[in-house]
Amino acid sequence: MTITFSRRLAFVLGILTPLAETIRRWHQLGQLRYLPFWLDDYIIGAFLLYGAWRSSRDARGGQRFLTAAWGFTCGMAYASFFSQLDHLHDDPAPISGVWVLAIKGVGFVLVLLALAGSLRRVPEDLTT
Repeated sequence: MTITFSRRLAFVLGILTPLAETIRRWHQLGQLRYLPFWLDDYIIGAFLLYGAWRSSRDARGGQRFLTAAWGFTCGMAYASFFSQLDHLHDDPAPISGVWVLAIKGVGFVLVLLALAGSLRRVPEDLTT
């Protein structure tokens, strides 16, 4: 994995994470009022987009921002995955809790790969 992979995935997940969480919670309108349970996905999205933007302007200088964003996302994904595993059948999503767990599991693996990619040393000649 490279920083380019990490940056591209940060742009994608920075948009998809808050969007997916809004759709997931929108199914039951009352779920949107529980601020702490969905606000974290918007914070993740903002961090990832900022890290991706900074590292796209200057890969070496922005690497620490991208790595910090992936570190935060990794911690949140860990908590989300294992919380979902513990409460498998209590999910507000319009799909099965097992599917939500599978999506979160794949996402968690991608986050770990992106974190590893953002930690790799950036070559001197890499400008983007």
